[in-house]
Amino acid sequence: MASNFIKNNLWFFKFLAKAFMKCQEPFTHIVEVNNKELKPCIYAMWHSDQFCVYGVEDKGHLSILISKSADGEIVSYATESLGFKTVRGSSNKKGAIESTMHMIDLLKKGETVAITVDGPSGPLHKVKNGVIKIAQMSGAPIVPVCWYSADRTFLTLPSWDKMTTPLGDCQILNLYGEPIYVPAELTSEQFEEYREKVRTSLLDLQARIPEEFKKAKKEKLWIKKK
Repeated sequence: MASNFIKNNLWFFKFLAKAFMKCQEPFTHIVEVNNKELKPCIYAMWHSDQFCVYGVEDKGHLSILISKSADGEIVSYATESLGFKTVRGSSNKKGAIESTMHMIDLLKKGETVAITVDGPSGPLHKVKNGVIKIAQMSGAPIVPVCWYSADRTFLTLPSWDKMTTPLGDCQILNLYGEPIYVPAELTSEQFEEYREKVRTSLLDLQARIPEEFKKAKKEKLWIKKK
């Protein structure tokens, strides 16, 4: 029922999402740690951290994979208003193949892409096959990333993915893991090993980032960025 309501009022929710992101934009202060700014690369994040891509400087050459659902239509509209590009994908086989090939083409042209590895609907913190296949076929490295803030204005929403978002003035840290290069040829066992590498890297970043945030505060990185 809620889904039908969103579909029937899609224009309103698209406008609302865009308005929120544009209003929030000047109050979202992100500093990056360990981003080697590789081009091309595949930024990989949990679905909860999907807004962390706002911290990437070169937004005009970053394409974000977003589902073809009504929710995805809302997110895509708002995301493009901030200067990003989007690739629309679906869970059915044809849609998945089309979006995968599109992202591989972009990577081969030297652009970057971003993927929520446990999206669009979970299970939570389970790395799907797509990111490994794209890295395998494009030769581009996977760069794990998560974001965090201890500010009260950094909210965790009551959704399946525990979505995080700033609401008001907020200092946020983006923490990047070491690049993961996936060979073109993999056995099924090796394929699973690389999925686990991505998962382990993201979980490690999540465990480390509160301490990294404290260091960034002491070093006044947000003030230096200004």
